[in-house]
Amino acid sequence: MVNRFILNEVSYFGPGARRELPGVVSRLGFNKALVVTDKGLMRFGVAGMVLDVMDQAGIRYEVFDDVKPNPTVTNVRDGIEACKRAGADFIVAIGGGSSMDTAKGIGIVMNNPEFADIVSLEGVAATRKKSLPIIALPTTAGTAAETTINYVIIDEKRQAKMVCVDPNDIPCVAIVDAELMYSLPKSLTAATGMDAMTHAIEGLITKGAWELSDMFEIKAIEMIYRNLPIAVEEPQNPVGRNGMAVAQYVAGMAFSNVGLGVDHGMAHPLSALFDVPHGVACAMLLPAVMRFNMPVAKEKYVRIAKACGVYQSGMSTDEAAEAACKAIEELSERVGTNKRLRDLGIGESDIEALAEQAINDVCTPGNPRSVTKGDIIDLYHRIL
Repeated sequence: MVNRFILNEVSYFGPGARRELPGVVSRLGFNKALVVTDKGLMRFGVAGMVLDVMDQAGIRYEVFDDVKPNPTVTNVRDGIEACKRAGADFIVAIGGGSSMDTAKGIGIVMNNPEFADIVSLEGVAATRKKSLPIIALPTTAGTAAETTINYVIIDEKRQAKMVCVDPNDIPCVAIVDAELMYSLPKSLTAATGMDAMTHAIEGLITKGAWELSDMFEIKAIEMIYRNLPIAVEEPQNPVGRNGMAVAQYVAGMAFSNVGLGVDHGMAHPLSALFDVPHGVACAMLLPAVMRFNMPVAKEKYVRIAKACGVYQSGMSTDEAAEAACKAIEELSERVGTNKRLRDLGIGESDIEALAEQAINDVCTPGNPRSVTKGDIIDLYHRIL
């Protein structure tokens, strides 16, 4: 069997890392940027922290800040037109997964115009050219879109999330600056952090996992378990913020290459049909999905228990696996992501439509335990 691993060419880490941007732009010989972000980040000055650096360095740019929390086909098309009008030869993506996913869609079509309908990018698209160069600066510690070959766009006509997998979309440079995350609200810090934990756990147990990916995911689990409560409870604490910024990137390096599972398969329709933020959806599903997968993933769960520091000498495999599940449940409770579907206005009558999309989601086949539509319906009921 041949395993493939794709990573960014260059990445920078640490509080204040955004100040590396001018040197990156100069080294790569870029002329003008399309800055892809959202209005909230513009309004609260987070994007401005990057734009100030660009202004001081005399980097030319135009801003596209119409990114939606769950970006759509229309959103990407609008961004493509903005990129063309700007005459940009590179993209600076500032934001969470939504900004970076939108930037990836824009960048891919700019250099592969035969996919201008956007919907043909779903799944593994046969693009021939690399994306317009993207420099990604995440403002949340969750999606790791700055280091993945995946992006997710909603097709409004079908009311379905398209998961696009394309090695050509990976940003050429990632700048992971924890200072861009200090103002993130507690609820969003928790949800995106548990999304990162979901990436790490699903990436560890997915069918495509192997030694190299396991190494990254175990380290990510350890770091997230230790740092997420700090980031939630002490938002200005640089230890917790930078720990989460690095941890989510580490998780992303692996899951991007080996895939995910039914948690993400079930989370995507929650966003597509009910506009539930992706991190919230993943977080609320994680404890139930972990217990569903426990019968076939016990050995990996022992490693999770050790990474979380809850393994005790002499524990049986079953006891250690149970300790891992409890540790993640308790973490979810501590950071406040243990929500129910009914809290979001989703009821019994909605489950059939959710399950129909989830069973057909591109992430679901990667689950280590075979899953049926009936299993998915049962899992939704567990968090109803």
